[in-house]
Amino acid sequence: MPRRKKIIPKKVKGLKKPLQSPKGTKDILPEEQYLWDFVLNTSRKLCESFGYQKIETPILENTVLFERGVGMDTDIVEKEMYSFTTLGGDDLTLRPEGTAGIARAFIENGMARWPQPVKLYYEGPMFRYENPQAGRLREFHQFGFEILGESSAVIDAQMIYLARKIFNKLGLKDTIIQINSIGCLTCRSNYRNLLADYYKSKINKLCPDCRRRVTSNPLRLLDCKEEKCMQVAAMAPQILDYLCDDCHSHFKNVLEYLDSLELPYVLNQGLVRGLDYYTRTVFEICPSEEDMEARQSSLGGGGRYDNLVELLGGEPTPAVGFSFGIERVVEEIKKRDLVKKPKISRQVFIVQLGDLARKKSLKLFNTLMNSRVSVAESLGRGSIKSQLKMANKFNVKLSLIIGQKEALDETIIIRDMDSGIQEVVAMEKIVKEVKKRLGK
Repeated sequence: MPRRKKIIPKKVKGLKKPLQSPKGTKDILPEEQYLWDFVLNTSRKLCESFGYQKIETPILENTVLFERGVGMDTDIVEKEMYSFTTLGGDDLTLRPEGTAGIARAFIENGMARWPQPVKLYYEGPMFRYENPQAGRLREFHQFGFEILGESSAVIDAQMIYLARKIFNKLGLKDTIIQINSIGCLTCRSNYRNLLADYYKSKINKLCPDCRRRVTSNPLRLLDCKEEKCMQVAAMAPQILDYLCDDCHSHFKNVLEYLDSLELPYVLNQGLVRGLDYYTRTVFEICPSEEDMEARQSSLGGGGRYDNLVELLGGEPTPAVGFSFGIERVVEEIKKRDLVKKPKISRQVFIVQLGDLARKKSLKLFNTLMNSRVSVAESLGRGSIKSQLKMANKFNVKLSLIIGQKEALDETIIIRDMDSGIQEVVAMEKIVKEVKKRLGK
């Protein structure tokens, strides 16, 4: 067995400028966490009310999962995955999307034996190597939900209904549903050949990426946002004209179910989604009609993937799913100022002065917390004035002041922050007195 080369760490030199997060990543600061909590808690509750159960899959998956499941000719696999070979020789990839991992987990954990359909939801970071821009990062976060084991068109409609309901609950009530069918493997194959022939005749009018896709992935030509390619796509054959009878009937039923739910939608025959596993129904949700044609306007999308589980080695299993980018949804909520930041408030603030008082304050803090009184403090500060100023920021009703004298006398000064009236109370009676004044 060959000896592994010893790695000698380089000597760390002084930094010329402070380190920053890697390109395409960002910190989610405390001042924004309330929006993330709002989005995630709302989405979780709605999913659970619809019978979905939470699943967590690894951030790292075998590279072949995405090569086989997502498709070798997709942008994700061709140029966006973070892949590497481990010291043990395993080819792994930071997950660029969530559905392939869900399908793998479905097979590996024998979920085909569970009561069908299986309804799952997930959340977490995804990774794609691409040019960072508004609403698109190299590390981004998704919330998604999947139904595996049911082929009926009513499930497609229910999936769209839940997605729209989540956005409504988040305050995004004017979202637009775009929908299309890309058929099954049989009718889509015939359409792909027809589409490729059409685009070959227009090859000189296409952007470099689309010229390459003519032979590798002609469906993606319909989704290009380059102006000259959009003009060519406008005259391309329409896939709905070439659906087989079963796909046509399925899509017709989906639209009828949406009509029965009174969900407005826009038929977009250029909508194909960017992953090879999709079949039949595909859809996206945009923030508003004005934004619908914007390059990165989609908040989320999904569709059917009836062949993915079988493609990954499982039994034939129809499935449908949806996911949305949490960053994009949070930015849309911020843009519209839909959720106000909650004020931080406590019932009591402990003010202390001196080492002995600080020790007494630490014990008092613990006693009050155990008595279910919400407490704030600033033990590291020495000035009573600065501590009382901090107490005002927390909107407390009472401040408890312990100085050197109070610490020695085993007493505490209770200050009513509204009136400014102060009273000395024995330390052993403080919890009872605080609760009395708080009306507890």
